[in-house]
Amino acid sequence: MLSKTIFAQGFCEAVNSELARRNMTVRELAEMTGIPAPTLYKILSGESDPRFSTVRKIIGHLEPKYTQFIAVIAARFLLDEIEGQTVMVKGAICPIRGYAANSIDECIIAAVTAQREGAVGIVCAPVLASIVEKIVDIPVAIIKPRPNTVIEAMESIGKRL
Repeated sequence: MLSKTIFAQGFCEAVNSELARRNMTVRELAEMTGIPAPTLYKILSGESDPRFSTVRKIIGHLEPKYTQFIAVIAARFLLDEIEGQTVMVKGAICPIRGYAANSIDECIIAAVTAQREGAVGIVCAPVLASIVEKIVDIPVAIIKPRPNTVIEAMESIGKRL
Protein backbone atom coordinates (compact mmCIF):
# COMPACT_ATOMS: atom_id res chain seq x y z
CA MET A 1 0.00 0.00 0.00
CA LEU A 2 1.24 3.42 -0.89
CA SER A 3 0.44 4.97 2.49
CA LYS A 4 2.54 2.35 4.34
CA THR A 5 5.39 2.85 1.87
CA ILE A 6 5.29 6.60 2.45
CA PHE A 7 5.98 6.12 6.16
CA ALA A 8 8.74 3.59 5.45
CA GLN A 9 10.53 5.42 2.61
CA GLY A 10 9.39 9.02 2.67
CA PHE A 11 6.79 10.78 0.54
CA CYS A 12 8.86 11.69 -2.53
CA GLU A 13 10.54 8.31 -2.83
CA ALA A 14 7.30 6.39 -2.29
CA VAL A 15 5.33 8.37 -4.88
CA ASN A 16 8.18 8.19 -7.42
CA SER A 17 8.39 4.41 -6.87
CA GLU A 18 4.63 4.06 -7.32
CA LEU A 19 4.72 6.11 -10.52
CA ALA A 20 7.55 3.93 -11.86
CA ARG A 21 5.68 0.76 -10.88
CA ARG A 22 2.62 1.99 -12.77
CA ASN A 23 4.73 3.27 -15.67
CA MET A 24 3.07 6.66 -15.12
CA THR A 25 4.54 10.10 -15.67
CA VAL A 26 4.35 13.09 -13.36
CA ARG A 27 2.33 14.86 -16.06
CA GLU A 28 -0.23 12.02 -16.03
CA LEU A 29 -0.45 12.26 -12.25
CA ALA A 30 -0.98 16.01 -12.59
CA GLU A 31 -3.88 15.41 -14.97
CA MET A 32 -5.43 12.83 -12.62
CA THR A 33 -5.16 14.98 -9.51
CA GLY A 34 -5.61 18.48 -10.90
CA ILE A 35 -2.32 19.52 -9.29
CA PRO A 36 -0.16 21.62 -11.65
CA ALA A 37 2.72 19.59 -13.12
CA PRO A 38 5.40 22.14 -12.05
CA THR A 39 4.15 21.86 -8.46
CA LEU A 40 4.37 18.07 -8.60
CA TYR A 41 7.88 18.18 -10.10
CA LYS A 42 9.04 20.43 -7.23
CA ILE A 43 7.42 18.18 -4.61
CA LEU A 44 8.68 14.91 -6.11
CA SER A 45 12.22 16.24 -6.52
CA GLY A 46 12.26 17.31 -2.87
CA GLU A 47 12.48 21.03 -3.72
CA SER A 48 9.33 21.87 -1.79
CA ASP A 49 7.15 20.25 0.84
CA PRO A 50 3.58 19.41 -0.13
CA ARG A 51 0.52 20.74 1.62
CA PHE A 52 -1.63 18.19 3.38
CA SER A 53 -4.41 18.68 0.81
CA THR A 54 -1.91 17.91 -1.97
CA VAL A 55 -0.77 14.72 -0.21
CA ARG A 56 -4.41 13.65 0.17
CA LYS A 57 -5.10 14.22 -3.54
CA ILE A 58 -2.06 12.21 -4.61
CA ILE A 59 -2.73 9.32 -2.25
CA GLY A 60 -6.43 9.39 -3.12
CA HIS A 61 -5.59 8.76 -6.77
CA LEU A 62 -2.71 6.31 -6.29
CA GLU A 63 -3.89 4.26 -3.31
CA PRO A 64 -6.04 1.32 -4.38
CA LYS A 65 -9.56 1.35 -2.99
CA TYR A 66 -10.55 -1.97 -1.48
CA THR A 67 -14.19 -2.89 -1.42
CA GLN A 68 -13.76 -6.60 -1.00
CA PHE A 69 -11.38 -8.80 0.94
CA ILE A 70 -10.62 -12.41 1.75
CA ALA A 71 -10.85 -13.38 5.40
CA VAL A 72 -8.36 -15.72 7.03
CA ILE A 73 -9.41 -17.29 10.30
CA ALA A 74 -6.36 -18.56 12.14
CA ALA A 75 -4.21 -18.24 15.23
CA ARG A 76 -2.63 -14.82 15.80
CA PHE A 77 0.93 -16.02 14.99
CA LEU A 78 -0.11 -16.99 11.45
CA LEU A 79 -2.08 -13.79 10.91
CA ASP A 80 0.97 -11.74 11.95
CA GLU A 81 2.96 -13.40 9.15
CA ILE A 82 0.42 -12.60 6.41
CA GLU A 83 -0.62 -9.13 7.56
CA GLY A 84 -0.71 -6.64 4.70
CA GLN A 85 -0.72 -9.30 1.98
CA THR A 86 -2.97 -9.10 -1.07
CA VAL A 87 -4.08 -11.52 -3.78
CA MET A 88 -5.45 -11.00 -7.28
CA VAL A 89 -9.13 -11.84 -7.64
CA LYS A 90 -10.55 -11.55 -11.16
CA GLY A 91 -7.92 -8.99 -12.10
CA ALA A 92 -8.39 -6.80 -9.01
CA ILE A 93 -6.19 -6.50 -5.95
CA CYS A 94 -7.93 -8.04 -2.97
CA PRO A 95 -6.51 -7.62 0.53
CA ILE A 96 -6.37 -10.33 3.16
CA ARG A 97 -7.98 -9.54 6.49
CA GLY A 98 -7.17 -11.72 9.47
CA TYR A 99 -9.55 -12.88 12.17
CA ALA A 100 -7.87 -14.43 15.19
CA ALA A 101 -9.58 -17.51 16.59
CA ASN A 102 -8.34 -20.08 19.10
CA SER A 103 -11.52 -22.07 19.60
CA ILE A 104 -14.45 -23.33 17.55
CA ASP A 105 -16.70 -20.68 19.13
CA GLU A 106 -14.28 -17.90 18.16
CA CYS A 107 -14.04 -19.35 14.64
CA ILE A 108 -17.81 -19.31 14.18
CA ILE A 109 -18.01 -15.72 15.45
CA ALA A 110 -15.12 -14.72 13.17
CA ALA A 111 -16.78 -16.32 10.12
CA VAL A 112 -20.08 -14.53 10.71
CA THR A 113 -18.28 -11.25 11.37
CA ALA A 114 -16.13 -11.58 8.25
CA GLN A 115 -19.14 -12.19 6.02
CA ARG A 116 -21.03 -9.28 7.59
CA GLU A 117 -18.01 -6.99 7.05
CA GLY A 118 -17.89 -7.85 3.34
CA ALA A 119 -15.55 -10.82 2.93
CA VAL A 120 -15.83 -12.48 -0.48
CA GLY A 121 -14.36 -15.72 0.85
CA ILE A 122 -12.93 -17.32 3.96
CA VAL A 123 -9.77 -19.38 4.44
CA CYS A 124 -9.53 -21.50 7.59
CA ALA A 125 -8.19 -24.75 9.04
CA PRO A 126 -9.53 -28.02 7.57
CA VAL A 127 -11.19 -29.06 10.83
CA LEU A 128 -13.20 -25.83 10.85
CA ALA A 129 -14.06 -25.54 7.14
CA SER A 130 -17.06 -27.88 7.25
CA ILE A 131 -18.56 -25.89 10.14
CA VAL A 132 -17.87 -22.52 8.51
CA GLU A 133 -19.39 -23.65 5.21
CA LYS A 134 -22.68 -24.34 7.00
CA ILE A 135 -22.97 -20.84 8.47
CA VAL A 136 -21.81 -18.52 5.67
CA ASP A 137 -22.91 -17.95 2.08
CA ILE A 138 -19.45 -17.26 0.64
CA PRO A 139 -16.73 -19.65 -0.60
CA VAL A 140 -14.62 -21.36 2.06
CA ALA A 141 -11.15 -22.78 1.41
CA ILE A 142 -8.86 -24.71 3.73
CA ILE A 143 -5.32 -24.03 4.84
CA LYS A 144 -3.44 -27.11 3.73
CA PRO A 145 -0.16 -27.60 5.60
CA ARG A 146 2.83 -28.67 3.53
CA PRO A 147 4.49 -31.98 4.44
CA ASN A 148 7.58 -30.19 5.78
CA THR A 149 5.34 -28.21 8.17
CA VAL A 150 3.92 -31.45 9.55
CA ILE A 151 7.41 -32.96 9.83
CA GLU A 152 8.67 -29.87 11.69
CA ALA A 153 5.77 -30.22 14.15
CA MET A 154 6.59 -33.90 14.70
CA GLU A 155 10.25 -33.03 15.28
CA SER A 156 9.16 -30.42 17.81
CA ILE A 157 7.19 -33.12 19.66
CA GLY A 158 10.19 -35.43 19.47
CA LYS A 159 12.38 -32.84 21.19
CA ARG A 160 9.90 -32.59 24.05
CA LEU A 161 9.71 -36.35 24.68
